[in-house]
Amino acid sequence: QVQLVESGGGLVQAGGSLRLSCAASGSIFSINAMGWYRQAPGKQRELVARISSSSAITYYTDSVKGRFAISRDNAKNTVYLQMNSLKPEDTAVYYCNFFPSRRDYWGQGTQVTVSS
Repeated sequence: QVQLVESGGGLVQAGGSLRLSCAASGSIFSINAMGWYRQAPGKQRELVARISSSSAITYYTDSVKGRFAISRDNAKNTVYLQMNSLKPEDTAVYYCNFFPSRRDYWGQGTQVTVSS
């Protein structure tokens, strides 16, 4: 069973940066597309970015285009989310999961709070 563990969240001022990491155990990581998702208070969870297994294809939701960058290191079984120019509306719990997401693989997430 693959486990996904997110880290790197924190409190940052608007305009700041954070780099999230998601470490995966298990051998199926490298053959699967991965995604970063977020859930803000009172809102549904949404896909923020996704990356194909080979890193050749990436996708970003409109609100983060040009500010966030998703990457992965299959040798380390890790996927990253570099977040720059953060805005208060980016405040949420951030999760990684496969893309499409799989119900049994949601972890605890990592809290990102952006102050104005």
